[in-house]
Amino acid sequence: MSSSITAETAAKEFAALYGTDPDGVWQAPGRVNLIGEHTDYNDGFSLPIALPYAARAAARRRDDGLLRVHSAQFPDAGVVEVTVDELSPGGVTGWAAYPVGVVWALREAGHPVGGLDLHLDSDVPTGAGLSSSAALECATATAVNDLYGLGLTPSQLAVLAQRAENAYVGVPCGVMDQMASTCCAEGAALFLDARDLTQRQVPLDLAAEGLTLLVIDTRVSHAHSDNEYAQRRSGCERAAALLGLRALRDLPYQELDAALARLPEEDTALRPLVRHVVTEDARVEEVIARLDAGRLRDIGPLLTEGHASQRDDYAISCAESDLVVETALAGGALGARQTGGGFGGSIVILAEEGAVGPISDAVSAAFAERGWKAPRAFPAVPSAGARKLI
Repeated sequence: MSSSITAETAAKEFAALYGTDPDGVWQAPGRVNLIGEHTDYNDGFSLPIALPYAARAAARRRDDGLLRVHSAQFPDAGVVEVTVDELSPGGVTGWAAYPVGVVWALREAGHPVGGLDLHLDSDVPTGAGLSSSAALECATATAVNDLYGLGLTPSQLAVLAQRAENAYVGVPCGVMDQMASTCCAEGAALFLDARDLTQRQVPLDLAAEGLTLLVIDTRVSHAHSDNEYAQRRSGCERAAALLGLRALRDLPYQELDAALARLPEEDTALRPLVRHVVTEDARVEEVIARLDAGRLRDIGPLLTEGHASQRDDYAISCAESDLVVETALAGGALGARQTGGGFGGSIVILAEEGAVGPISDAVSAAFAERGWKAPRAFPAVPSAGARKLI
């Protein structure tokens, strides 16, 4: 499956909206994280893939300093207009804060960015933990980079897009979502070190092994700006400080138990947070080792262990997510885990191709039995990162 939005359609919609053709159309994908959850803001490791679903930005440069943005997903909002010289955090809210925030972040970093007409469209499911916001940011950043000849690398664009989400939108996310959107390669997973942004493309040829990476969206929407996410990040930072570490990434797995025992009695609530982050980093490294050894099926149990850690230690799962994992495993899945920020969103399932249909049907039946909204299911095919289309 691939994005349902064509570059030509985006260009036509832009022309109908603004009365002129765009200078081009750019695309940035959403992502699924195979393993490595809530590790990026702890300077740790992750292994995302880009989805075949993306945000597309039809854009045209302006020389008068006016920034106009429009979304096909929010047509009632009309065209949001602001001058680039007046950009400041909080000045624009809602969906438009994401693309506007990117222009603000680029300018704040000293890049000579002026006006822009922008029309955005996306088929990345929103609220599903698949980085729909990062896709909007990175499509915008990639377009502006080309239109203004900034010469920034995909990694540099990702960092600035993260800056937009942190400082302009007000969401304390790590950098993994944006790095996946700009840097992933077709047919591979991105092994990312969030500390120095070093990366390696790890081949992930699921079809050759007769496997499918199935994503099931629970339809339970999450919101990263909610206090739960921020509390976990601040808890990790406090734990690192108490242990004398720059970040939890610096705590070796072999020293985990001793470190947990050193935390003060009044801070025992931090122990499960530390345990999740340290064991999750170890799981990422073990998944990489198994993939490098050609043992793709053997990563399944590590995915399932990662879900248990999110559920029991990080406490970011929910009844719907747990039911998907349990049902998938009962149906023969090799592994399953919640992906994304948590508190709902999506489950990623590694399964034999022949088991995908029965697993999807079993999950749908389990949701119907409980009277829950029907979930959505689709295969996750490792796809390319942000780029210009036309």
